[in-house]
Amino acid sequence: MKRLAAKALATSSGVMQDPVITIDDGRIARIANRDEETVDRVDYEFSDCTLTAGFLDIHFHGIAGHDVMNAPVEGLGEVARHLARAGINRFLPTTVTAALDDTLIALENMATFIEAGTVDDGAQAAGIHIEGPFLSHGKRGMHPAEFLLPPSPELLKRLWEASRGNIRLMTIAPELPGALETIRYAVSLGIRCSVGHSMATRSETLAGIEAGAVSATHTFNAMRPLDHREPGILGVVLDRDDLYAELICDGMHVAPEMVRLWLKAKGPERAILITDCLAAAGMPDGTYKAGGTVVRIKGLACITDEGTLAGSIITLDRAVENFLQMTGAPLAVAARLAASNPARMLGLPEELVQGAWADFNLYGPHGERRGTMLRGVLL
Repeated sequence: MKRLAAKALATSSGVMQDPVITIDDGRIARIANRDEETVDRVDYEFSDCTLTAGFLDIHFHGIAGHDVMNAPVEGLGEVARHLARAGINRFLPTTVTAALDDTLIALENMATFIEAGTVDDGAQAAGIHIEGPFLSHGKRGMHPAEFLLPPSPELLKRLWEASRGNIRLMTIAPELPGALETIRYAVSLGIRCSVGHSMATRSETLAGIEAGAVSATHTFNAMRPLDHREPGILGVVLDRDDLYAELICDGMHVAPEMVRLWLKAKGPERAILITDCLAAAGMPDGTYKAGGTVVRIKGLACITDEGTLAGSIITLDRAVENFLQMTGAPLAVAARLAASNPARMLGLPEELVQGAWADFNLYGPHGERRGTMLRGVLL
């Protein structure tokens, strides 16, 4: 049994001052205020640090040369270790649009990794996010046009069966023929649906929400632009208080003014930080493949041969840092956007409660991440 003390603990319900956390076998046994707890021994003292929950990246394609679409189980283990060192304790490996047979194989492989259990020193794969093939040709981004497919419950069933029931999130363009029926079927399976890569009008987006969609994929990117007469998908996403909204906060995909507008519109209850991180993250400038698409990395920019901005090359801890700098929001808000909000959207268990894994990020007084604890062990 170990005890950890810190200056503060940021949770989804607020900030607790002077917490003392008892850890037993890698799990939280008790959280108490120092004034309430008779402390005869503290094993970890972080007197100037605020603790947050470990982060959850629900939109993640790869890192350090490992692409989740083709990485073997051992490669996915390396992915999990890289993420843990960046403060992420849970993630959804996310597909890109590819040939159907390749997608089915990738889903089977991800399912094998998930079912094998948690890597000792790595983040936990909490399910799978399928981004494609149910996307609009007009807003496909880096997704290959030749592999996009019309949505149908029958095709989703094939994907679901290949994943052995591990799909938790699906991006879909609600305006496509068959999309509403597919969303309803996904909801019946327990899959959360996110509207995105879409040219949907206002009415088409509302129909998708009525069918069961609860979130929006990388808000502002790969969406019909906002118009004051036809607000389209983006206007609905920003206006609806009940809809979650992802955002890539890498300084390339969304300008700081729009990040602040997004936060004002969604509030700390419905905003979700993601990365859309590609396998080229952590690699030197050069040419790489993301799924089957060639991308070029230069600095923080990730561009296809067609000149389209692809995913990012940052991890979620960097997104949190960027968010803090762009908005001036408190660390507790950023932690909600990177941990509790995505978990609630997916229906995953609450973190920072008795019985949960002792997974924490340690932040200094200036918003700098100083370290990570994973299952009671400092990394």
